[in-house]
Amino acid sequence: MQAKLEAVTYAQREPIAVIGIGCRFPGGADSPESFWQLLEQGVDAIGPVPPQRWDADAYYDADPDAPGKIYTREGGFLPQIDDFDAPFFGISAREASSLDPQQRLLLEISWEALEHANQASERAFNSTTGVFIGICSNDYNKLLWELGGAAGIDAFCATGNALSLAAGRLSYALGLKGPSLVVDTACSSSLVALHLACQHLRSRECDLALAGGVNLLLTPDSSIAFSRTRMLDPSGRCKTFDASANGYVRGEGGGVVVLKRLSDAQKDGDHILAVVRGSAVNHNGRSSSLVAPNGPAQQSVIQKALEMSGVEPHQVDFVEVQGTGTAVGQSLEVGAITNILGAERNADTPLYVGSVKTNFGHLEGASGIASLIKTVLALQHQTIPAHLHFQQPNPHINWKEMAIKVPTQAIPWPKRDSARAAGVNCFGFSGTNAHVILSEPPAKPAPVSSPTLERPLHVLALSAKNPSSLRGLAESFHRHLEDHPHLSAADVCFSANTGRSHFQHRLALATASTQELSQQLMAFLQQQSAPMVWAGEAKGLPKLALAFPGAGAYLNMGRKLYDTQPVFRTVLDRCQELLQAELPLPLLQFLYPTDQANPAPVQDLAMTEPGTRAALFAVEYGLYQLWKSWGVEPALLLGEGIGEYVAATAAGVFSLEAGLRLSLEAAAIPASFASPRCPIGSLSTGEVVTEKVTQAEYWRDRPTVAQSQRDAAEMLSQQSIAAVLLLGTTDAVATTVRSSSPERPWLASLKPDEDWQTLLASLATLYTLGTTINWVGFDRPYPRQSLPLPTYAWRRQRYWFDASNFDQPSPALFPQFADANSSALAQQLATTGDLSEAELALVPKLLSLLANTAANGAKTAQTSAAVATSTLEEPELDLKTVTQADIQSWLVNRIAHELGVAPEEINPKAPFDSYGLDSVLAIGIASAGKKYLGVEVTPLMLIHHPSIEALSIHLAAEFEASGTEVFEL
Repeated sequence: MQAKLEAVTYAQREPIAVIGIGCRFPGGADSPESFWQLLEQGVDAIGPVPPQRWDADAYYDADPDAPGKIYTREGGFLPQIDDFDAPFFGISAREASSLDPQQRLLLEISWEALEHANQASERAFNSTTGVFIGICSNDYNKLLWELGGAAGIDAFCATGNALSLAAGRLSYALGLKGPSLVVDTACSSSLVALHLACQHLRSRECDLALAGGVNLLLTPDSSIAFSRTRMLDPSGRCKTFDASANGYVRGEGGGVVVLKRLSDAQKDGDHILAVVRGSAVNHNGRSSSLVAPNGPAQQSVIQKALEMSGVEPHQVDFVEVQGTGTAVGQSLEVGAITNILGAERNADTPLYVGSVKTNFGHLEGASGIASLIKTVLALQHQTIPAHLHFQQPNPHINWKEMAIKVPTQAIPWPKRDSARAAGVNCFGFSGTNAHVILSEPPAKPAPVSSPTLERPLHVLALSAKNPSSLRGLAESFHRHLEDHPHLSAADVCFSANTGRSHFQHRLALATASTQELSQQLMAFLQQQSAPMVWAGEAKGLPKLALAFPGAGAYLNMGRKLYDTQPVFRTVLDRCQELLQAELPLPLLQFLYPTDQANPAPVQDLAMTEPGTRAALFAVEYGLYQLWKSWGVEPALLLGEGIGEYVAATAAGVFSLEAGLRLSLEAAAIPASFASPRCPIGSLSTGEVVTEKVTQAEYWRDRPTVAQSQRDAAEMLSQQSIAAVLLLGTTDAVATTVRSSSPERPWLASLKPDEDWQTLLASLATLYTLGTTINWVGFDRPYPRQSLPLPTYAWRRQRYWFDASNFDQPSPALFPQFADANSSALAQQLATTGDLSEAELALVPKLLSLLANTAANGAKTAQTSAAVATSTLEEPELDLKTVTQADIQSWLVNRIAHELGVAPEEINPKAPFDSYGLDSVLAIGIASAGKKYLGVEVTPLMLIHHPSIEALSIHLAAEFEASGTEVFEL
């Protein structure tokens, strides 16, 4: 009973591992590595308001009481927030333009976080992975209404701008079935989201969680409001703890972390960055005012998190503070921290306090996750980063009585008897407070490796959804390997292969070292030929045939595999065991004589008929099991001679023991057979013999020599075989059949003295053709460590609302707007408007701003928004003579119009979801179908006939059934 109680208590407080990070913060901090560089170098990333957001000069007024004005011109901003890789997520251009950039940012950084954690999206798909997002602003929705009015609102504005969809869209896009929540507690939103994620992991409502937050500043509205309440620092800097601090500067960005229960992360071999030991959330209650900080409440939330963590107060070395820079707020926060964590400290063991807000401002709904990621990185690098803008200590804080210290430069984080630990504060002006206790991860046991079992070569498999992204990914990996030459090539390949999704544009490299891998990547980037480098586009899942030759045995066949590949070794050992009474020497003595210097006596025995046949069978079957462990699934098994016995054994027609006996004695036909698990073809006759191999007479009467290699090649074509993999060495029959079918690659598994080179060359080729490889199985026999590696290289385009949808200016002013001619506009208004001299003096500048805004808004770079907003001219179809081609052409044009792309970008054979067609757009297509075709194109039809080509065939059949003549072309 005691043990059960302890288990329940542990489950309620189990530490949570942070295993991945995705982020986009000001100052170019668009990855954990670049964020750490910003912190390490003490970068001040505050800058002027980008002109694309709002005119900072027009809104500026040093007077904090000036109506409609802002008394600061700076903030922490991200570049190019209008850019997004919509096709990657299957989002159409039309939908992307209505989609809040905060949701776009979350999609990208969440994907990056999963890749950083080496959690391939396929593993998360349909899992109980949870999504917990902090978000408290929606400026894009304001822009759509304020600049576009009712005419600018389309079907996607609701889903694109609802805050609930920030989490819901992420769960939908990645196929995650765990809890999916959006949290808005103002500034504490993202840290509260992380707290909830940890709770759900402990209660086992989810096994993996994405937690984070996002904030973008697109309009001046909030800055105007915060100016009225004096919340912003006039200097445009957060000067936390400094005497001159007088508020904060606004910032933007987003961050997401991947969380897993610590026990599961350790079991799964994840790369653990830090551990959430405890967290707590509370509210100020009835405080001095609605938005005023509350010292006792802050103290309470820190105490609760500490109690849950099991960490002693003196073990916490650093606290990442809220630090919004108000005189009262700073004093209350420092007091709360020291009251709970300040005991048992002195000048030699101070409590360090700092704030990332001094680097790039207050990220509001995303501030908590920014603070947490900073602290995780500090633990990881065992360094407390510098706190900026601290020159004169705040006189309201009793520094002499408190053993706290502000690190004005980066300092090494001292090691103590216990794990390094830190706290993170985050207090929302909603009154909701959160605190998290973090610690460095437990020491990882050193991997137990055996040099004799290590593979001499490894494969790095990179992929992307387009060639430019594949090139960008190769560039990122090359830079990473140049910067980290000490990394294990085996671990790099394992982490990349198992921790990423695999797309159609593929690159595979077989390598022995990190240095060689870097050189191979450079050769690919420079479009130079290099050994062991393959690239290609997967056109789909290729149908693969495995061919078992009937001859070709040689001494030491597969010897290096036997020494270094446990799956292959296990099969050969089992075959030797089954044959011990059938051969004059153990099978392995035939294959791999111990006296390599004088193998002649054994070789003489080995080359006798039984020894040769048994050796060939065992090696081919061992190769089959090896390829099977790597996930290679055949569509057809081919055999010739001895190889036919191996093919039948692989298909489950008879047992391994029965197959071995047949290889020794053709008359030893089994008494019973099982139905093949896979089609079987004979290379000797060129026939598919799947039905025949379960009949004894087939094995008694089958031809022992090849009859028609041309028929064998024709059989491969009839079965739509894209490639043939030889499980052995090439023999005369295979060579002849190969020459008769040059249109498909024939890949070897073995060559003398080149076991691994040959195997991995074929593996890499199959991968680039589109074969699904079980990369976990590929490395399962070897000790590997998960490493954080570069993430996907996005191919972004600009998506913004289309100004042509907006309410149009009057006809007299439209030409001037179109030409951005502010002078002409001013003259027009001077003659038609009732304006004073002072008001007329402002007109040119204001109209210049308006004209430029209109011109910029109309540009949707690299997208085809003009298609989406133009009027589609649809031809009148003669329904009496309509052809299938007519229907397909109409569908292409109509769907292109609905998606907001050019018709040339639509592939009639591609599935609808590949270019972002969903039920919302399907409604528009259904309505148009009724009008122009006289047939209702229901959304259900798009599910059952999931491409334009398939739908046009179906609709043509509908016309035919209704009596309308349909002409096939």
